Amino acid sequence: MANLSQETSAPWRIGILFSRTGFMSVIEETQYQGTLLAVEEINAAGGVCGRELVPVAYDPGSDSLAYGHYAKRLMIEDEVSTIFGCYTSSSRKAVLPVVERLNGLLWYPTLYEGFEASPNVIYTGASPNQNSLALCRHLMDNYGSRFYFVGSDYIYPRESNRVMRELLKANGGSVVGERYVSVHARWQDFLPIIQDIRRIRPDVIFSTVVGEGTVYLYQAYANVGIDPRRMPIASLTTTEAEIAAMGFDVGEGHITAASYFQGIEGSANSAFVRQFKKRYGSDVSTNMCAEASYFQLRLFAKALEQANSLDTEVLRAMVFGTSYDAPQGAVTVNPMSGHTDLWTRIGRANRQGQFDIINQSQEAVHADPFLIGYGRATAQAGHAQ
Repeated sequence: MANLSQETSAPWRIGILFSRTGFMSVIEETQYQGTLLAVEEINAAGGVCGRELVPVAYDPGSDSLAYGHYAKRLMIEDEVSTIFGCYTSSSRKAVLPVVERLNGLLWYPTLYEGFEASPNVIYTGASPNQNSLALCRHLMDNYGSRFYFVGSDYIYPRESNRVMRELLKANGGSVVGERYVSVHARWQDFLPIIQDIRRIRPDVIFSTVVGEGTVYLYQAYANVGIDPRRMPIASLTTTEAEIAAMGFDVGEGHITAASYFQGIEGSANSAFVRQFKKRYGSDVSTNMCAEASYFQLRLFAKALEQANSLDTEVLRAMVFGTSYDAPQGAVTVNPMSGHTDLWTRIGRANRQGQFDIINQSQEAVHADPFLIGYGRATAQAGHAQ
């Protein structure tokens, strides 16, 4: 019996894979922070079933291949079956075969291009029906139908642009330019793109640039004096973290669709923002990626409390259908797809580095990662008012 009690009081070991160095650290550092904040709060409240959560963390250094390497190390050497991590779709695609082969569970807290479902992934970031549809409609209604695409050159931007192109085509819009830059792009790489944009004069610039490149794109835009009130950069990936890095004045007036912004009202968000700033500094802002990283850990702990097991089959069964009062509002892991029903919001960056919310759904929007229930008509984009 002594061995049994020792076994049941042993800590729960979980894996964490976020880049704290390299070009993606501007956003992944905040995901790491959101994850740790949730772990610390759960442990301070007595852990899960009286057992402490112990994170085993690696820094993949913004190298997609390193994610697969560390996922394998976590599962084989560290004997960890549940992993929280990944921002880029490339890094998720590197981890996917590892967790599928070894039957682990990856919790993925980043918006992505959709059109994927794995029994070994819980998706807690937005899929296209929760952000692209509403953004496309808002932009066409308020700015025009001629879009210019700028993206980082990897899976997510190209697939996200494919979805946006279909939406535009179905609703009478057009893509008048499309350019991609390396994920390692420097500021000089954006100068010819901005010149091309000035020449073509689209109604909207749709950016799927990520990491440091986001900063360079918006700065290049600001340097030539284009007016965001007439031709904004609209994005699904530009959060408060990137706005802080580029400068509040540079970000002002540009648009993002996201499930969460720091400025939303509600007691759950007020508590989250207060604790985040207390932990990481009053000048640090929360963002959608930090929020998803935080609430997915709380969702996990809620399911683990019921399952009392990290066995993937047992835990996943408990996760499906689980709801949590997240900072963005009540969210639920949709058992149909392993994706999460999330809120839809459109925000415009202001001079304080925050987003003024100009549009939001009345409730969480059901996850539909394959856009099955929506067709391609933006009029069906959630319940935005």
